[in-house]
Amino acid sequence: MRSLIAMYQRIGLVPLIIIGLILGVLIGWLAPGIGIALGLLGTLFVGALKAVAPILVFVLVMAAISKHRSGNKVYVKPVLIMYMFGTFLAALTAVGASFLFPTNLVLINATIEQVPPANLEAVLTNLLMNLVANPINAIAEANYIGILAWAIIIGFALRQASDTARTVVSDFSDAISQVVKWIIALAPFGILGLVANTVAETGFASLAGYARILMVLIGCMLFIALVANPVIVLVKTGKNPYPLVFRCLRESGITAFFTRSSAANIPVNMNLARKLGLHEDTYSVTIPLGATINMAGAAITINVLTLAAAHTLGIEVSFASALLLSLVATISACGASGVAGGSLLLIPLAASLFNIPNDIAMQVVAIGFIIGVIQDSAETALNSSTDVLFTAAADPTYSR
Repeated sequence: MRSLIAMYQRIGLVPLIIIGLILGVLIGWLAPGIGIALGLLGTLFVGALKAVAPILVFVLVMAAISKHRSGNKVYVKPVLIMYMFGTFLAALTAVGASFLFPTNLVLINATIEQVPPANLEAVLTNLLMNLVANPINAIAEANYIGILAWAIIIGFALRQASDTARTVVSDFSDAISQVVKWIIALAPFGILGLVANTVAETGFASLAGYARILMVLIGCMLFIALVANPVIVLVKTGKNPYPLVFRCLRESGITAFFTRSSAANIPVNMNLARKLGLHEDTYSVTIPLGATINMAGAAITINVLTLAAAHTLGIEVSFASALLLSLVATISACGASGVAGGSLLLIPLAASLFNIPNDIAMQVVAIGFIIGVIQDSAETALNSSTDVLFTAAADPTYSR
């Protein structure tokens, strides 16, 4: 058993994930029954990540702040600026692509169980209320805004505690981090199950009718990931950004693509930040915060699908209204839930800017869920990998 574990570790996580990906596609395609059964592996993997993430964030942030010393710099502010600028740039990119490649949607009637927010005020109010949520409920419900708020407050309070108390918190943080490493080591099996189940259950034939809108969405996301984000990193660091960009896409983006949850990918991102040697005081805050507010992919989804609906209905969109849409998408994307399909429920809010009826907007949301196997996966990969990318770019430890 020890020799098998040693060989597993020698191969490396990324090659094993690629092997799991290939096997998952083949099993889901050639043996759908087995693929659906293997879906349990994916469900267990995502469940483990989601379960450990809130505890990891709470303990890590609390420990980092409790042992922080005056004079030790943190780099949260520049990361937040890059988050907001990157999301707004993504929204503008989506507008430009929608004008260059206008798309007609074949609207469908479908029932959507979730209730979208009524207006922008509702989105912002929800974010603010999450700040003062009960800390136990915040951890149980994976409310990362509330988790961060309470972890920061308790962390500052612990700075007045004894060295023994702070050591206990630090040791507990190290223990949770070790648990995360164990879970991430099982990622190849989780990816195998997720891919096999997805291919077996959905295939990709149902997506053919939405090929054009998918091409616009994925094209925008690739442009942000491979052109816009590297330019932002280059301006910030003065270094060739692509080694870091590709590492973040490889070690964070792949798992995020298949888990389809920025929240579930928080442990993966924190593990990558640790391997990059970044400041724990910084990444312990910016990465869980990024899973909530750094939503370039969500802004792209909101704008592309909203403008496709406007084009389908023959609504003329002016430059001023498109700019307003980008601002609304940037702000409302910050309220997108860090779970699969979270951004789609913000489409009715954006569509209301063009007086698109709510029943039509909800039909567009239904289309979003149909193409979600690709759209939401790519969106999450972009969002989550960018969390680490911008955190590293703002950290002098990397940029030196």
